[in-house]
Amino acid sequence: MPSRTVQPPRAGELGALYARVRGTTEALCEPLSVEDYVVQSMPDASPTKWHLAHTSWFFETFVLRPALPRYPAFDERFAVLFNSYYHAAGERHPRPERGLLSRPTVEEAFAYRAHVDRWMAELLAGEHGALAGELPFVIELGLNHEEQHQELLLTDIKHVLALNPLEPPYRERARTARTSATPGGERWATFDGGLVELGADGAGFAFDNERPRHRRFAQPFELARAPVTCGEYLEFVEAGGYRRSEHWLSDGWDALARLGWEAPLYWKRAGAAWRIVTLNGARALDLAEPVSHVSFYEADAYARWRDARLPLEEEWEHAAEGEELAGNLLDANELHPAARTRAGARLDQAFGDVWEWTASPYTPYPGFRPFHGAIGEYNGKWMSSRYVLRGGSCVTPARHIRASYRNFFGPEARWQFTGLRLARSPR
Repeated sequence: MPSRTVQPPRAGELGALYARVRGTTEALCEPLSVEDYVVQSMPDASPTKWHLAHTSWFFETFVLRPALPRYPAFDERFAVLFNSYYHAAGERHPRPERGLLSRPTVEEAFAYRAHVDRWMAELLAGEHGALAGELPFVIELGLNHEEQHQELLLTDIKHVLALNPLEPPYRERARTARTSATPGGERWATFDGGLVELGADGAGFAFDNERPRHRRFAQPFELARAPVTCGEYLEFVEAGGYRRSEHWLSDGWDALARLGWEAPLYWKRAGAAWRIVTLNGARALDLAEPVSHVSFYEADAYARWRDARLPLEEEWEHAAEGEELAGNLLDANELHPAARTRAGARLDQAFGDVWEWTASPYTPYPGFRPFHGAIGEYNGKWMSSRYVLRGGSCVTPARHIRASYRNFFGPEARWQFTGLRLARSPR
């Protein structure tokens, strides 16, 4: 495992953080009925029950078993059911078939969590002197892993509920007042470029794919001050953007035809207007909010149509490093992108609201070293056929995001809160 430049939290601090993160996951489940927990709406999504058990499996496998030899497994069979993609950790139940598991029950999944939590509390109490070496880091990694699954839990259940003709909301909640937003494509921030620093600098937790910090050369560039809005994207839709192949990459045009795309995911025609399905219920499309649930192919096609492009990840990080690490994230409890501006910001909505596609393929940084052992499969094994996204979304925990964070998905993926910000050469 790579050397650590940051001292992880002490056992007492980790204990409080562990309780808070685990409690947040269960709080996100409170609006659900028991039937909601077991549905898998597509191979890329997982049932809520599986998220609850898998995040517990992580602590059981990578923390409790190595640290406490006397730890009693809740059920040895769970090791196969709730391993996700760690080949070094043993056999795995096929991902597309997670929704076929009516057993273990939801009640048993919560009992599994409680069992793991009891033993983690004992470990974190420090009675065994076991928090030595790399163990505190692995616990911190497990908490960040669970925060990722909090986001996935919400995006997966949104997909489940949106497929239901009844359009049931995840929760009932009145919309808050929206601020007026200037269209992102009309305002630009200019950056000189040159040698720019990229990657985590050692000031806190970071995943292996964010390291090492290094330099790249960037040409002068401009970034739109705000993400593309629904109103702007609607112009592309109404101009026939989904019917004109000249805007699309070849693979993107093939995906459009194969998957029947006509607009962003969760947009529905309502006569001459559009409706949108949200976690808070279906409603009329808000033209001022950032567009979300678009694939890389759709984002790239829109940028070409606007005579612009998607930013490179070094451009995005260089531009966002000076921005306040705050915004419409999970902690704001909006659970949907919002139209907003911030006085004095060079870039509006750099963090939160929507993950922003970049034009950068997800590849290792120079000198990249994956984590040691089975957790080395966490990020490095996915460095193929995916693109980098930056900035977090409205369902990303605030503790979890930073300027150097590299999210990644395949170019067809759009069930996450994925949007875009335009880039171009100086005019």
